[in-house]
Amino acid sequence: MTTILTIIGCLLGIALGVAGAVIVTRNMANTRAKAIIEEANREADVIKKNKLLEAKEEGMKITSEAEKQAQQRLSKVQSTESKLKQREMQLNQQQNEIQRSRHDVEQQKARLDDQRMRVEARDKELDALTAKAREELEHVSGLTSEEAKEKLIESLKDEAKTAAQSYINDIMDDAKLTANKEAKRIVVQSIQRVATETAIENSVTVFQIDSDEIKGRIIGREGRNIRALEAATGIEIIVDDTPEAIVLSGFDPVRREIARLALHQLVADGRIHPARIEEVVAKVRKQIEEEIIETGKRTAIDLGIHGLHPDLIRLVGKMKYRSSYGQNLLQHSRETANLCAVMASELGLNPKKARRAGLLHDIGKVPDEEPELPHALLGMKLAEKYKEKPEICNAIGAHHDEIEQTSLLAPIVQVCDAISGARPGARREIVEAYIKRLNDLEQLALSYPGVIKTYAIQAGRELRVIVGADKIDDVETEKLSAEIAKRIQDEMTYPGQVKITVIRETRSVSFAK
Repeated sequence: MTTILTIIGCLLGIALGVAGAVIVTRNMANTRAKAIIEEANREADVIKKNKLLEAKEEGMKITSEAEKQAQQRLSKVQSTESKLKQREMQLNQQQNEIQRSRHDVEQQKARLDDQRMRVEARDKELDALTAKAREELEHVSGLTSEEAKEKLIESLKDEAKTAAQSYINDIMDDAKLTANKEAKRIVVQSIQRVATETAIENSVTVFQIDSDEIKGRIIGREGRNIRALEAATGIEIIVDDTPEAIVLSGFDPVRREIARLALHQLVADGRIHPARIEEVVAKVRKQIEEEIIETGKRTAIDLGIHGLHPDLIRLVGKMKYRSSYGQNLLQHSRETANLCAVMASELGLNPKKARRAGLLHDIGKVPDEEPELPHALLGMKLAEKYKEKPEICNAIGAHHDEIEQTSLLAPIVQVCDAISGARPGARREIVEAYIKRLNDLEQLALSYPGVIKTYAIQAGRELRVIVGADKIDDVETEKLSAEIAKRIQDEMTYPGQVKITVIRETRSVSFAK
């Protein structure tokens, strides 16, 4: 029992100690809290004072800025007011000047009215004097005024006709002296400033192969591969004894190019059978079509021609695979376009239109369809279809005199087309056809009476005709050259133009012994 009491006493002591410690701790916490609160109040007072100072400074700044803006506005108002005062003074001055001017105008009008009245009175006096003088002249001459006027007009007409005829003759003489020289200068200068390559095209293409073993693979079993290739391309494939070569024959250069490229891909790939042939030919045909369009675009860009219809661009690209008398049609059209531009510039015309007409003048040779129309008229219809300007359409249609020329572009295109086609080396023909054409040319001239000899020279571009001096006189020689030229033009086909020179001479030969 004593032990329990002792324990209880210890516990009570401990509780009392703990309670005392708690009380001391609470007192210390209260003291610390009071100190923190006082410190916070002091800091709040400092912050409040700082904020008040900042607010005062900001208010002073705003007040200063407002005063500054008010001063600026006041100065603007004063400036505007001074300007308005000056304007008012100017208006008052102008009003005074207008009033003075009005007064001057009224005075001048009064003077003019007075002068008009005097002039009218003077006119009446002159009319009376004129009538009196006319009566006296009619009485003296025995003619009325109308009869005298008619005689005067007739005499003036005769004098004017004589003077005009003399002036026309002077102009014609001067033109004969200078026109030929000036025309030659323009043509020569145009040709010298334009140079283009001449490409000679054939009707066959030679395809080179590495060895003759490939020929058998191209022919195929019982010729099925070569038949499939000919059917797909429309080109005759000639496999003969020529070593390491196969000949592709056809009149259409586009088809020949498709056949050549397709054969090249087939040989390089090694798989040659009918199905593969059709696949490769279709792929190559698509590539050629894309290349045609790209060639047309590049040509238009090179020549500085814009706004061409896509179908016209495609037709221009097709010219690359067409030739005329061995002359590549695209090169010929480019050369003609450049010649037209130079010649138009020399003559003071629009070179861009001339270049456009020169490029398009032969598009009738490469249509997608083949109607029964001359290529010039067909080209004109295509140009009209694709909204080209009327003068360009006329130049295309009239460059072979198949329609009337209605603009100055037409003769320029015609001349430049002839220059490009007649240039030496530009075109060529098969030898047999060339020789036959020259023989026909000479025989045609020999068929006329009085002709002794004929010589076709300059590759058939000039025909010299020698006539007997005792059979034809000088007047008839001019007539003969014109008749031969007309007959050649009507009956023969030839590139460029043919010059006919008729020579008549008298020779007297004696021998000194």
